Amino acid sequence: MTFHDFRAAHSGLAARCLQNLRRRDFVAGAALIGGSWITGNQRDVVIDPATGEAIADVARCTVAEMNLAIEAAERSFAAWRGLLPTRRGAILRSWASLMLHHSEELAVLVTSEQGKPLDEARHEIAYGAGFLEWFAAEGERAYGETIPSHKSGSLLEVRMQAIGVSAAITPWNFPVAMITRKAGAALAAGCPMIVKPAPETPLSALAVARLAEQAGVPAGVFQVVIGDPVELSGPLLRDPRVRALSFTGSTQVGRVLLEGAAMTVKKVSLELGGHAPFLVFNDVDLDKAVKGAMAAKFATSGQDCLAANRIYVQRGIYDAFVDAFAKAVARLRVGHGLDPATDIGPMTKSSVANKCRAQIDDAVAKGARATLGKQGEFVSSNFVFPVLLSDVTEDMLIAQEETFGPVAAVLPFETEEEVVARANASEMGLAGYVYTDNLRRALRLSEQLECGMLGINTASFTGPPIPFGGWKQSGLGREGSRHGLAEYMETKYVCFGDLAG
Repeated sequence: MTFHDFRAAHSGLAARCLQNLRRRDFVAGAALIGGSWITGNQRDVVIDPATGEAIADVARCTVAEMNLAIEAAERSFAAWRGLLPTRRGAILRSWASLMLHHSEELAVLVTSEQGKPLDEARHEIAYGAGFLEWFAAEGERAYGETIPSHKSGSLLEVRMQAIGVSAAITPWNFPVAMITRKAGAALAAGCPMIVKPAPETPLSALAVARLAEQAGVPAGVFQVVIGDPVELSGPLLRDPRVRALSFTGSTQVGRVLLEGAAMTVKKVSLELGGHAPFLVFNDVDLDKAVKGAMAAKFATSGQDCLAANRIYVQRGIYDAFVDAFAKAVARLRVGHGLDPATDIGPMTKSSVANKCRAQIDDAVAKGARATLGKQGEFVSSNFVFPVLLSDVTEDMLIAQEETFGPVAAVLPFETEEEVVARANASEMGLAGYVYTDNLRRALRLSEQLECGMLGINTASFTGPPIPFGGWKQSGLGREGSRHGLAEYMETKYVCFGDLAG
């Protein structure tokens, strides 16, 4: 099927699904600023990445409107911080409940603008609501401590207090969950949050904002401002009233934001690029390793910072692994995310698809074997057919830089010491995977691999209770868990003296 035929077969599909939503306000395209829904004087078009068709339009906010959002957040701070944590928790739980009640509509929005298969979008909504539920409880347990005093007649305390106005710049690959993971923590800590979603995926962010308002989040406490990322990030970086900034995205952009935030010494949390190694040893069950590699590589059509980018397989099972992996990859079906048979949807951005193709071409030119490649089909679209590259070497682009798509790179190795050195050679250190049935090896590697998160014999390890984040140039700070709550709080030490009377 050519892209022309595919587009003709799926023309208008996403638009029709959006028109059939029960909540028509989910596609109104207005920004939420200070409790008001702003339509703006200019509009941006939202595109279905599978067909390239326009499916909606949204407000294009200006710097002036971002400044209004900052002012509204500042006004709301004292009252929101002053609420009992149990009351803030109740509002967050209501928000989560509304998300789950409207999960199908939210999933359709995510798939229509982002492209991921609908089942994965459904999972994202449940995952995202889970962060609100988790932080609703965690905010009620933001404990301080009492320190045994080193001064006679004194009492020493440590308190955790809300930092102030916070802002989040969120990505397009998980357009709902990355908002709730940040906003759930900020709001539970007592901080208002301004969200600047990715321009590719504003609809789901605005729908989540509708539900926040319905749940009783006060005006100014949660706001969504949409428009040009460079233009709108400026006020967030420059304004000293914004005390915390959270960003999920590329390392390159993260560096720019970190530099800009230094002007006002903001507290910054960054979840940046990944280049995850996936280590498979001779002693592991082959079927288990292949199943794990499939899950770690092809979730979200490969557009995931946790994706297994470098699949290192020990020589003893290398050929058998490549053969079994190729058969599993061959079963993946490519198509529109709203088609229930689809496993791999389009890349959300054409630049992502083009980078995947460039990595494939570079690897093949340098001697890699490409299996299942069908890049001739849909070559003018956002689609990248799943490709298995075997016999990959470290000098190839795909081994040196992050792959954000359904392209699997398999590299052979001989010894444990060798593969640890190769895995750690990257400046990225977000996640890693190890498949081995040797307990001592698993324990050794859990200490030696340089990454913020490590899955041993599993490809699934994220969720609200865990500290999500990376080492080296994969980021700063943590999201989720009690550590994620601390990103929006300041530590205050108090010394009560002269208690002896």
